[in-house]
Amino acid sequence: MSKPYPKEFRDDVVRVARNREPGVELSQIAKDFGIHFTTLYSWMKKADIEDGERPGTTAVQSAELREAKRRIKTLEQEVEVLRRAAAYFSQAHLPGK
Repeated sequence: MSKPYPKEFRDDVVRVARNREPGVELSQIAKDFGIHFTTLYSWMKKADIEDGERPGTTAVQSAELREAKRRIKTLEQEVEVLRRAAAYFSQAHLPGK
């Protein structure tokens, strides 16, 4: 897997692509910057989502979602520990033990 391009580079390429002259193709801009057309297209799609011009999940929303899922997993594990502890302690108070 290749090393990711710096954010500043990606932002510059997207800005140039958005402000291109009429008749200039995205494939030419990608070629001029030495990147693949699909890479540029992907960057532009993500930029549109971040700018609210296209529906989708922004980077901030993705980070929040990952954190929420991590927290949910931790809480589910804690609930499981408490459930097992309650079951263990309820067995200790059964008659005949």
